[in-house]
Amino acid sequence: MTIDRTSRPSHPAEDLRFAYWVPNVSGGLVVSTIEQRTDHSPGYNIDLARTAEQVGFDYALTQVRYLASYGADAQHESVSFSLALLAATERLRVIAAVHPGQWPAHILAKLAATAQETTGNRFAINVVSGWFKKEYTDLGLHWLDHEERYRRSAEFIEVLRGLWERDDFTYRGDFYRTREVTFRPQPAIQPEVFMGGNSTAARAMGARLVDWYFMNGQSLDNARDQVSDVAAQAAALGRRVRFGLNGFAVVRDTEDEAVAVVDEIIARADVAKVTDFGEAVKQAGQATADRKGMWADSEFADLVQYNDGFRTGLIGTPEQVARRIVDYKAAGVDLLLLGFLHVREEVERFGREVIPLVREFEAEQAAKHHEATEVPELVVTR
Repeated sequence: MTIDRTSRPSHPAEDLRFAYWVPNVSGGLVVSTIEQRTDHSPGYNIDLARTAEQVGFDYALTQVRYLASYGADAQHESVSFSLALLAATERLRVIAAVHPGQWPAHILAKLAATAQETTGNRFAINVVSGWFKKEYTDLGLHWLDHEERYRRSAEFIEVLRGLWERDDFTYRGDFYRTREVTFRPQPAIQPEVFMGGNSTAARAMGARLVDWYFMNGQSLDNARDQVSDVAAQAAALGRRVRFGLNGFAVVRDTEDEAVAVVDEIIARADVAKVTDFGEAVKQAGQATADRKGMWADSEFADLVQYNDGFRTGLIGTPEQVARRIVDYKAAGVDLLLLGFLHVREEVERFGREVIPLVREFEAEQAAKHHEATEVPELVVTR
């Protein structure tokens, strides 16, 4: 009798995905007087979207603001802008940020169902529970405290999903109500639903309802801890949630050059606007009962990139940045949402120089994992 020992193949992990912030608002992605070679016009953004999908980006996130604020003195509405980018591209998925309390759930549900059918199922939404109080009160909209905003967002998503998948859908919530509603056509593939948050309420809502959970920029350890928390809550409900992380990428020929760029961005920060922004976001993490959440412990330098992007540390040479990205993937991050200083040209460089290195390093890690987890299979022959 001969015993033949062969390796049982393992399935490779999914590639980490890449997204970029759509500059559909004026002022760039840092609140600084440093030059930012970018433009919020439709033409610039259509060219950017086509470039991004060519060089390996999977998603784009279209921002939403309604009032002139913090350097964003002009804004294009996120949903209509996203549809324009989808019409101009073939593969790129575009995520439109939307606010419950400003969008009726049934209108967005119908729009999203149509968008799925007309764009090859590439439309997604990012449900923003809201931190900008002035944007609600100046528009005469009802403002809620932090925990109530997340309750409203949860109901908003439940209504979207109910309308997309069930006939005679009746819902009786505190913020939304329907009675025996049937939508036609229902989307064959539901739009992916994203949300952002770090707070206890956000984590619970994300674990229960969304496909993707976005985190503000943060260290490897903090990202790992938050992924572990939300993933465990989701698993207890029989669900899987994927994780996105915000980062601001500064890729240069040397590490010193990259660090110098970040230093100059911060040194030339628009102090008044950054300070105003810091006061406004106290409606987020610092407003929670346990003082956890987005921007709860952000310092002035963090707020210059308004989603704590510097904290992720994607600053250096292409190889340094790629290796750090793979470290985040090992911590449980599935997608990186990236901002750039000179958006069009840096998206292209990142795609040409960093993403291929990430793929190489992912393959190396997968090979090591395969070797470490080989399970001998006994084949008995006579």
